[in-house]
Amino acid sequence: MESRSTSKVKDRRHIFIPDCQVRPGVNTDHLEACGNYIADKRPDVIVCIGDFADMPSLGTHHPKGHIAYEGSRYCADINAVHNGMTRLVKPFHSKIRGYKPQMILTMGNHEDRITRSIDTDPHMEGKLNLKDLDYENFGWKVYPFLQPASIDGILYNHYFPSGQMGRPINTARGIISKYHQSCVAGHLQGRDIAYGKKADNKTITAIIAGSFYSHEEDYLNPITNSHWRGIYVFNEVHDGQFDETAVSLKFLLKEYI
Repeated sequence: MESRSTSKVKDRRHIFIPDCQVRPGVNTDHLEACGNYIADKRPDVIVCIGDFADMPSLGTHHPKGHIAYEGSRYCADINAVHNGMTRLVKPFHSKIRGYKPQMILTMGNHEDRITRSIDTDPHMEGKLNLKDLDYENFGWKVYPFLQPASIDGILYNHYFPSGQMGRPINTARGIISKYHQSCVAGHLQGRDIAYGKKADNKTITAIIAGSFYSHEEDYLNPITNSHWRGIYVFNEVHDGQFDETAVSLKFLLKEYI
């Protein structure tokens, strides 16, 4: 078996962007800072783990005439997403000649609100559409909700389900125990990390990090709103092995805006 040191496969750099939950009225300076950081570091792969959009207008299912059916509020959600995504990708997508990173976006449960709203009320078919988010036109290869993306031996998914009900595994150690490979997820606020070994003694790593936004959530209290927020850089990625570096939102705003 060819060892890693003699392999001709190039180790790559990934940048992982957790949940951004963009909605009308929230500050998105950190997205521009992240775009500038990406332009500086030029990773081979950029992964947006989903819930980039918050979609509060579709947060719950209501009878006809309620918020979910008010097109202006839905359109405001979509416009906020477009503006936020423009701030993220513009610094590296169009300004650096010849730079073409692999861009992966795994849909989250907040984007899936669009699908669930249509499933709940078929009258919404044709009025709501996942393509309204326009992620593909921003350069992303989009994976449907809970369809994982495997890149350089890392399995990315908005969250990793378990059991017949498919509930999210809420610890990194739990993900390793079930999936037995390097996995990266969002969905849960803060961050959690665990390490393991494969049968061939190669290291596997699981990371859960689900918060890259500057606003506070109304449903959380001051203590639970104080969770870590930021992105991750994975260096020397090869066959599921990598060295991870956490980059806080505070650092990005200080150095890259």
